[in-house]
Amino acid sequence: MNKNDGSIANLDSELLRSFIVVARHGNVTHAARVVHKTQSAVSVQIRQLEERLRVKLFTREARGVKLTEAGETLLQCAEPIVRQLDQVAASFARAPVTGAVRVGIPDEYGATILPDVLAAFATQHPLAQVSVRCGFSVDFPDVVEKGQLDLAIYTSDHIPRSSGVTVLMEEETVWTCRKGFSFSGEQPVPLALFERSCWWRDIAVSALQDAGRSFRIAYSSDSVAGVKAAISSGLAAGMIARSTLEPGMQILKPSDGFPGLPVSHLLLLRGDAAGSAAVEAMSEAIVSAFAAMA
Repeated sequence: MNKNDGSIANLDSELLRSFIVVARHGNVTHAARVVHKTQSAVSVQIRQLEERLRVKLFTREARGVKLTEAGETLLQCAEPIVRQLDQVAASFARAPVTGAVRVGIPDEYGATILPDVLAAFATQHPLAQVSVRCGFSVDFPDVVEKGQLDLAIYTSDHIPRSSGVTVLMEEETVWTCRKGFSFSGEQPVPLALFERSCWWRDIAVSALQDAGRSFRIAYSSDSVAGVKAAISSGLAAGMIARSTLEPGMQILKPSDGFPGLPVSHLLLLRGDAAGSAAVEAMSEAIVSAFAAMA
């Protein structure tokens, strides 16, 4: 290779591996034992790497070698490259994930977290089949118990004592209304609630009753989207998870006459099929996606 031809060095991963071991041990002899090569073979690899990069990577010392400034730079680049190569090799070594997985996701997360989960899963496991149900999450535990879903994300006011449950997120629940909406202290608060009995509805009602705040049910819906639509339009106030607040909403505080609310828990529930490869892989994708949001 001509030193002046401007060509890019071709780096062999084996050369990088030997370089990393020498750099970490600070001694060619010790490094040779780790990589199961002779000392002369490792020395040749280091020399080849230096020739390809046209830099000096080590300086000799009494008891070994020390990285040069160029060597320090290469070490910072080489370690993540080798780790990534190992991860790629490991992924191909594993048997491909096949089979079907059925997932329930609350409708408020259907347009946000769901695309990231599905994109990550499809990239890593293209042979698996995925069926998604978006809807009222209060129903999901029963649906999982009946064997109609393998995994389900749902909200609760408490964490069940079950090995099949993973806490994805804990967040504040808040009273909210459309910005600029005012409440008369003499008139009952118009509320937007879930149509069916659930902990969201029960907590909202009991909190106002305990605080002595009068209210009337102005709007009811079977979905979070419906409740939020009523709030955003100015028809009513309501209780939602803080993370689902929209730009046109404002939080109502105790100073506004609205009592404090408990924390909600977003949970991942696994059904009886949790041992299958597709279900476990989807579970990992969901947990990773929510961890990235934290």
